[in-house]
Amino acid sequence: MKGQTALVTGAGRGIGKSIAEALARRGANIVVADVNLDIAKEVAADLEKLGVRTCALNVDVSNAAGVAAMFEEAVKVFGRIEIVVNNAGITRDGLLMRMKEEDWDAVLNINLKGAFLCTQQAIKVMAKQRYGRIVNIASVVGCMGNAGQANYSASKAGLIGLTKTTAKEYASRGITVNAVAPGFIKTAMTDALPDNVKEEMIKAIPLNAFGTAEDVANAVVFLAAPETGYITGQVIHVNGGMYM
Repeated sequence: MKGQTALVTGAGRGIGKSIAEALARRGANIVVADVNLDIAKEVAADLEKLGVRTCALNVDVSNAAGVAAMFEEAVKVFGRIEIVVNNAGITRDGLLMRMKEEDWDAVLNINLKGAFLCTQQAIKVMAKQRYGRIVNIASVVGCMGNAGQANYSASKAGLIGLTKTTAKEYASRGITVNAVAPGFIKTAMTDALPDNVKEEMIKAIPLNAFGTAEDVANAVVFLAAPETGYITGQVIHVNGGMYM
C-alpha cells in the first residue's frame, strides 16, 4: 500500500486507531479523521514515526458540509484517496420502549448517515481514479440483533445494506465496497465489566475469548489491499464464531 492514501473516520482511539496503525504499517499515508482534533493530532504524530505521511482532520461525520470539507482538504494534501474506512460510531443503549427519540437519531446520524455522507464523497474521488477500496465497520448485532440496542443494531444493519448497494452501483468504476462486522471486542469498556458478566459474554463465543482491535484491523487491511480487488459487497465477520 506504499504511496496510497487511507482516510479513517473515528481514528482517534479504539478500533479506528488500530485500523489506521495497521494501514500505516503497510505503507499507506493516513488521514486521521476524528471529532476530537487534539486526539487526532496525537495519533497522526505517532503514525509518522512509521515513515508515512499523515494529516489530522476534525470532522462530525453527520454534517454534510463538514464531510465535504474533510475530503476536499485530504485531496488537497495527498492528491488521491485510495482507501476509505467508515469507522466512526456511537452507542446510546436502552430498551426500545424507553429509548429517547434523540438517542435514536444520534446513533443513526453518526453510524449510518455519517457513512452515507463519507461514501458519497469517497465515490466522487474514486470514480475519477477508477480505483478505490471502501470498508465499512458494521457489527455482529446488525445481523443478529441485541436487546437494548435497537438504534445501534438498526444502524449497523442499514450499513450492511448500504455496503451491498454501493458495491453494485460502483463495481464498474473499479471500486470495491465491503464491511467488517466485529463481535465482542476487548476494549476499556469490556475490561470494566464485572467478571461474571464477561464470563457470560464469553460463553456465547465458540473461540472462548473476546476479539481485539487488531483482529478487526487485520480484516480491514485484507479488504483494502490491491490484491483483493475481486471481493466486493461482502461482510467479513470477526466474532470468534458467535454468529455464523
